[in-house]
Amino acid sequence: MAPPISDAVVVDVFRRVDRACTPLLQKLGRPPQLPAAERARWWSEQVGRVVAGVSAAPRFAGKLADLLPLQNTVGSAVQAVVVLGVAGEHGVTEPAERVSLLARVLLDRDLPAARAEPLLQRAKGSYAEEAFGARDERTGLRGNARALWRVARLLGRIDDALDERPKGKLRHRALSNLPVVGVLGGYAAEREGLRRAAARAEAVLTDTPVPD
Repeated sequence: MAPPISDAVVVDVFRRVDRACTPLLQKLGRPPQLPAAERARWWSEQVGRVVAGVSAAPRFAGKLADLLPLQNTVGSAVQAVVVLGVAGEHGVTEPAERVSLLARVLLDRDLPAARAEPLLQRAKGSYAEEAFGARDERTGLRGNARALWRVARLLGRIDDALDERPKGKLRHRALSNLPVVGVLGGYAAEREGLRRAAARAEAVLTDTPVPD
């Protein structure tokens, strides 16, 4: 059994995820006239339309995808974009608070901002920039895919903890175990996972019961 992932590692990874997601969040900027009550759902639907297919793509391999790091890391990368988009709707801009939210939603881990804050300073220099490549500022599907791939590579360090991320419906996940057609089930499951990630983030930020 692998040792538990420390708070320091979680903070280091998620602070970098936050930074890597920023360009994509800016490209996806929602319509300013959208009512506040609909904004969390907008993030799950908009991101789902643009990039959920990327997170479902590993399901071309069917059940084999579960043996690879791609499914959890790519799916979690897309969910991170949704969670951070919802965070922005609530004016959450402090890195420690954003890291704390990512930990709560994607890992179901209680990591208060007060505990994350000092670890943000200690995390400097933990990675070399060359290990993940330079940020890609291009627009369009290719630029979005590159941004998500960068985030997925960051999340690979905590892949063992990502099983706690929001999941889609059981029937869609069952279909995703089949070769080739599994991409259809994977796509449906990831879209539902995005909706649940947005709802969970909204619940945490508004101090309301977290939905199942």
